Amino acid sequence: KLFIIFSFKHHLIDPCSHFVLACAHLTHFIIFSLFQKKPLTAVIKEVCDKWNLPGPDNYALQYADGVQTYITESNRLDIKNGSILRLTKAPGRCAEDLYKGIQSSDSGVRCDSLKLLADVSTDITFAQEFISRDGHSLLVKIVEDAHEAPLIMTHTLTAFMELMDHGIVSWENLSSVFIKKIASFGNAKVLDTSIQQVSLAILESMVLSSSSLFNEVKHEITLERLVSHLQVTNQQLQTKAMALLMAMLLAGGEADRQVRNIIHSSSSVGDEMAHYLYVLQTVRLNHLEARMRTPLDSYNQEQRDMLHGLRQAAFETESESGLSNERRRSLCAKEFKKLGFSNNSNPGLDLSRCPPGLLALDTMAYFASRYPDAYSRFVLENSSREDKHECPFARSSIQLTLILCEILRIGEPPSETGSDYHPIFFAQDRLLEELFCICIQLLNKTWKEMRATQEDFDKVMQVVREQITRTLSSKPTSLELFKNKVNVLNYSEILKLRQTERLHQEETLAPPVLELKERLKPELLELIRQQRLNRLCHGTLFRKISSRRRQDKLWYCRLSPNHKVLHYGDVEEETEMPSIEALQEKIPVADIKSVVTGKDCPHMKENKGKQTKEVLDLAFSITYDVEEYSLNFIASSRTDFCLWTDGLNVLLGKEMSSESMRSELEILLSMEIKLRLLDLENVPIPDTAPPIPKPPSNFNFCYDFSQAEQ
Repeated sequence: KLFIIFSFKHHLIDPCSHFVLACAHLTHFIIFSLFQKKPLTAVIKEVCDKWNLPGPDNYALQYADGVQTYITESNRLDIKNGSILRLTKAPGRCAEDLYKGIQSSDSGVRCDSLKLLADVSTDITFAQEFISRDGHSLLVKIVEDAHEAPLIMTHTLTAFMELMDHGIVSWENLSSVFIKKIASFGNAKVLDTSIQQVSLAILESMVLSSSSLFNEVKHEITLERLVSHLQVTNQQLQTKAMALLMAMLLAGGEADRQVRNIIHSSSSVGDEMAHYLYVLQTVRLNHLEARMRTPLDSYNQEQRDMLHGLRQAAFETESESGLSNERRRSLCAKEFKKLGFSNNSNPGLDLSRCPPGLLALDTMAYFASRYPDAYSRFVLENSSREDKHECPFARSSIQLTLILCEILRIGEPPSETGSDYHPIFFAQDRLLEELFCICIQLLNKTWKEMRATQEDFDKVMQVVREQITRTLSSKPTSLELFKNKVNVLNYSEILKLRQTERLHQEETLAPPVLELKERLKPELLELIRQQRLNRLCHGTLFRKISSRRRQDKLWYCRLSPNHKVLHYGDVEEETEMPSIEALQEKIPVADIKSVVTGKDCPHMKENKGKQTKEVLDLAFSITYDVEEYSLNFIASSRTDFCLWTDGLNVLLGKEMSSESMRSELEILLSMEIKLRLLDLENVPIPDTAPPIPKPPSNFNFCYDFSQAEQ
């Protein structure tokens, strides 16, 4: 049974039951019953008859709020209780009128028709009717002629984009003239930004649709102009340009070096731009994966020359031509040992492990050629130490290269929701090699600070990993800044940080304190529950994941203040916190049956095998009614995932189970315990309670109040 309101201008229809419809015309109401199984044509005819409207074939039903989709036989079962529908012009009739309107000789009529066309083209039912009349070809002709005013051209391009997004017409059917015209809009130095934004979005869809279109776009759009778009103050234009750049990177697998210097890291970056920067960084760094997964080939002359070049750069050797083979091998083995190779007679074996493979040889060779003085100083300094205290250059370099590969996630495909990028990447041509040059000298410095021996090798590498990770987490914007910060973070500072973190994490484990913690837990859990519900009432912006386009697909969900209804609906990019009235869709909390996460979510099952682990970890769904319907979410971060799953479990009367809840509970317990134990500072807490003394032999020492009253 559905409760629905139909409207037609001043007419209202309020259906209830199976449908029982209340029709209002000004102050007059007509009530009649309709059944869900009745054909839509019959429903529309009956409504038209009640209002004395001729030609029911010219009318259709449409959602009045939110995304104004036409109601068809295929989607009528999606109508929810309380939906507001209206009687409106049929899609075929609307398509015919707009088709004529955009050919009008009156520019005002053309502009209004194209603006309306851009709005209604989001509906696939209308799009099918308009395309069946070859309306999209008419839009192509308008673009190719390019005689219209900027506003009309913007509406034309927007309508074309919306029509093509339905996948009814193939992108490959577009002419070269049209592609060149769209590219010219993107390349233009002086042009309406709205036209350029839509043009860049169209080019992005072309690139993603086929390799042949990618090749055409690549020849038409200039990299210099694309780079200039990324340096403007208009964030929407900047984002569209970055989206096109990402599409070209993913489609072509190549990028010009100039794109590395396009980002001003000091400026604020939106979530979507952060994602594109992350993808750009990942794609470029993954070009190193092939070298990382290739072991050294002892029969490859070029690789052997690079290896021996390290030895020759470190040690001033006399001409080896006059030496016997045995003497030459002995000399080489001795020098490779000083370089820190484990297999000094055959150093290629040290580089057979993948990762880091040949990437370790590349980084060592780069350091030796780029900074020869620092390289010679490192090798000679350690080769003159006692054996047990020398820092092996080759072994350290191989392990350091592996650590950098892991920190920079080389070899991992870009995630659909990732946004963690390093600003330093966009200020440096060869990030990995330059980081290596700084960090290998840091490693030598840390080795001396720790007074390490060969047995401490793993400990030193752990400290160096921590130094690099902590420094990169501060988002340095240049190599110089990174170098200064990482060198300040010496071994003693790392020890202090570890000690501070340990003191924050450790709790007194005395039984009385554990008992106190158990007594405090219910109160603190209730505090966390209230925080979760408040967070749900504030709401969160979620992104719809699409393989074609990421932008302009956002929706917001929030809980009503009385905690009884979940409100949600589509919103625009700039929306911060829409009001409940602006969110047209709603689900009563009483109808929610369960909360499922990860691979159990319906939207994850539909794309089984296509989703990354990161997306699976952020996915959750709620099922409602009789588990036939579900509302699917993909959180933007693990924090939002934990907040929402906890909050939904609280609404359902279930226990919170997220790692965020456990972490917050531990923090609150730690703070509360420390406050309670402030007065007991330096007082040892016994493991067991003191023994209760035996009762006295008599109680004569007690004062008898009853006798005193007498």
